[in-house]
Amino acid sequence: MTVIDTQELVKRYRTGGQTLDALAGIDFAIEPGEFVSIMGPSGSGKTTLLNILGLLATPTEGKVVLDGTDVTGLNDRKRTTLRKQTIGFVFQHFYLLPTLTAVENVKVPRLLNDDPGLTNRARKLLERLGLGDRLDHRPDELSGGQKQRVAIARSLINSPKLVLADEPSGALDSDTGRQILDEFKRIADQDNVAIVAVTHDELVNEYVDRTVHLVDGTIGQEGKNGR
Repeated sequence: MTVIDTQELVKRYRTGGQTLDALAGIDFAIEPGEFVSIMGPSGSGKTTLLNILGLLATPTEGKVVLDGTDVTGLNDRKRTTLRKQTIGFVFQHFYLLPTLTAVENVKVPRLLNDDPGLTNRARKLLERLGLGDRLDHRPDELSGGQKQRVAIARSLINSPKLVLADEPSGALDSDTGRQILDEFKRIADQDNVAIVAVTHDELVNEYVDRTVHLVDGTIGQEGKNGR
């Protein structure tokens, strides 16, 4: 079963009395354990598609099926609940809370849950990502690559089936970017998590299973990378 499947997605915005088609009929699906990059110039619809995949926005037309459930018409509360249960997010600028330690930042998505094992799970995720000696460090005591590892651990705290990454290597030097992309590939392979990375960075395409190119709100060239 696909993790998420979109059919004929259309997203329109009205601005200045005009109608803009940010997405113009997108069919996109991803399987468990698959690592996919989405590329395209600014304004091609990448962020809009990512927001719809993450249940942060709804399409004007079309259908979104998440883990076998049609989620297109769900209200905000139900989308929020399903998003917390199923989807993890990693952002270019990390968005770590500066007053919290690495462990506390990883726990943030589940702080409202009554989960006595949460701290232990957060610690194990950080240790798995090579941060066993940074558990009690705050963001200003971490390098860019270490911050991104904390952000990846945070995205996994809910055991998601889908992780969405927005420019995951964009704020990193190339060597650190490769290390982070290795982590994503390992997560996809070992945990069977589907990962979608929206990026301008060609380096990402060395690690993904396939690359989807968006052009003017439609899918253009698509290639399998054979890794």
